[in-house]
Amino acid sequence: MEQRTQQYDVVVIGGGLAGTCAAVAAARLGAKVALATNRPVLGGNSSSEVRVWVVGATAHGTQRYARETGLMGELFLENNYRNPEGNPYYWDQTVLDLVRAEPNVTLHLNTDVRRIDMGEPGEDGPRIAAVTGWTMGSEIETRFEAPVFVDCTGDGLIAHLAGATSRIGREARTEYAEPWAPETADDELLGSSIFFYTKDAGRPVPFVPPLATKDIRDTPILANRIIRTGDNGCDYWWIEWGGELDTVHDNERIRDELWSVVFGIWDYIKNSGEFDAEHLTLEWVGAVPGKREYRRLWGDYTLTQHDILDQREFDDAVAFGGWSIDLHPVEGVYAERAGAQQRYSDGTYPIPYRSLYSKDVGNLLFAGRNISASHVAFGSTRVMATCATQGQAVGTAAALAAREGLSPRAVGRDRLPELQRTLLREDAPVIGVRRDDPADLAPLATATATSTLDTVTTRPHATGDHFPLDRDAAVLVPADPRIDAVELDVRADRDTVLRVELWDTGKPQNAVPIGHLATVEVPVAAGTGTARAKFDWQPPQGNRQAVVVVRANPHAALALTGERPHGVLAMGAKLATDKAFDDHINEEQAQPVTDWNARMLRRRSFALAVEPATAAYTPAQVTGPYQRPYGGPNLWSSAPDALAAGPVALELAWPAPVRLASVRLVWNDDVDEDLINLHHHRTGFRVMPELAADYTLDALVDGRWRTLADVTDNRHRHRVHDFAPIDAAAVRVAVTRTNGSPYVSLAALRAFAEPSGRAAAMPWR
Repeated sequence: MEQRTQQYDVVVIGGGLAGTCAAVAAARLGAKVALATNRPVLGGNSSSEVRVWVVGATAHGTQRYARETGLMGELFLENNYRNPEGNPYYWDQTVLDLVRAEPNVTLHLNTDVRRIDMGEPGEDGPRIAAVTGWTMGSEIETRFEAPVFVDCTGDGLIAHLAGATSRIGREARTEYAEPWAPETADDELLGSSIFFYTKDAGRPVPFVPPLATKDIRDTPILANRIIRTGDNGCDYWWIEWGGELDTVHDNERIRDELWSVVFGIWDYIKNSGEFDAEHLTLEWVGAVPGKREYRRLWGDYTLTQHDILDQREFDDAVAFGGWSIDLHPVEGVYAERAGAQQRYSDGTYPIPYRSLYSKDVGNLLFAGRNISASHVAFGSTRVMATCATQGQAVGTAAALAAREGLSPRAVGRDRLPELQRTLLREDAPVIGVRRDDPADLAPLATATATSTLDTVTTRPHATGDHFPLDRDAAVLVPADPRIDAVELDVRADRDTVLRVELWDTGKPQNAVPIGHLATVEVPVAAGTGTARAKFDWQPPQGNRQAVVVVRANPHAALALTGERPHGVLAMGAKLATDKAFDDHINEEQAQPVTDWNARMLRRRSFALAVEPATAAYTPAQVTGPYQRPYGGPNLWSSAPDALAAGPVALELAWPAPVRLASVRLVWNDDVDEDLINLHHHRTGFRVMPELAADYTLDALVDGRWRTLADVTDNRHRHRVHDFAPIDAAAVRVAVTRTNGSPYVSLAALRAFAEPSGRAAAMPWR
């Protein structure tokens, strides 16, 4: 046996998506990082060993403009490019490559950290001095020493060993006045799951049940769950059990019970005679239970049901979520009721930094399903893409803490603007936090472009198809500076009257109709024509968008288009009554009734035009306070098909030359597109069409344009271009090709006098 001692700036324990993003975030900021995980692959529950979908704030398309950016966004885009079929083994390598690209990360796979040494206490309480891990198969014991530690174990083991306050089970309703909490506190948990995959062998294949196989005809499963062939493995997420047990100490028992259920379901499919399954065989059965819940660690703030559903604003917001509050019956697969109880907020919600560090261990941060949240709130924050946003936040905070010799609490107290500024500079998943970066020289420049979209219209790409108004329809549109009228292309089988309404979205991050503003009844003649609804509405500052609702009409249909500017979203409604939008919350499940997933509306829109001209896409947007949709599109866009006339360029010019050494470009990658390409959600394209594919970055130096970067086949959202320092009077980005969109669009251009300092400015080779 070999014993080692290693020193780092930051030690991250746990190699799920939260831990992976924490380690990479800290490393890109210059910290020396150890990432230790007790599994042979990264990715946690998303890995090939467990194969859970990576879901997050998009909530399978329920929330709009909600896909995570930053490190999780890089993984989504890269996996969509490398792995369009959702191969779980390719996903393992995609996550591993994100880490391998960072020279500041030392990766310790198969390393079980289970011993901890405490050091001298600091001003914020006890401090961890070191943790020790055993690397299985290598007979290596490593002592990891660092000033800052990050617990991303999911089970909160490191925090527990350090004496951090934690909770297992459900709080009483009186503790946080949460309607979904039980009357009395208890130890009930969400259970664990094991999945299975099948394939058609092309010939008859028998199945002889193993001894552990359960006869599911003797259980409530057949009466309360849907069993069918051809389903994706994650469609059986409801194969869940163990919530009445200790999901850690009873892990082996839980695994065995889940195996018995999996083989019982497969025995029923193969041998009951109820299915055409003669040629089907098991391709894979998981051996590692995917845990949902164990310890939740206490920070300086505990997120609650009210914070999520009210979308409460936090001054220290550093991440976001959008998945429903998703709670499961404690009996799991044997429950007589539905497998999940869900409730969505109206849009995304922020996660505060104070919920991501220990209130009583002075140098410990955490991210993942173990953050400081009530059991009810945890039902939303626990999903993996949301955990990844937390991971990038705590990795960034850990790097700042290590560099400045601060505690995590002190970072939030004394360096919060720097923390948020650093996250935004890295395009991290933060919504609603304004860019306020004194080092960014771009806001001091004047922005111009060779082409700018100045009209909100979708008519140039009309398809000839129509959306029947057998239900309500709606479309989100920018309202900058105002909405005087909306004109829709309509087909009617007789003279009729369309009821057209205008609604606000409540909060800037929402895309659903919340507040009714106006109703107009528009006569429509039989045949093909237009319906013009006049509104004369001035939006408030900070939320320059609105939802136009067209009520169901059996005699009319709306024309469809094959493209739309960013910021225009068409949707149907699940209810075709006035209640659909008057009460946008479904009474049974309390979720938006808008049917975001209507197939015929995917990446399409209704043919329309909004009056007057718009300022939503001006070149100045690239230096504005936001770099993703929030109260509007927040990007510059060219007019459609402008590239047909040649390169489309955006230029920033300063009154006098400025010293530059780095330019960051944040391209539009349509964060409305749901990119959960692990086992489902195929897009039909490998690279986001909205991304600029070929472009040059030039600087005006001594009266002449000098090329700083010449990029071809770009497939990334965030591009960091470092170069030898220059004195530039202007910079110019010229695009010659997108990846398929008729619009050239850029969310942000940021310019700095110092190079980024990133160890790997372009990790994907």
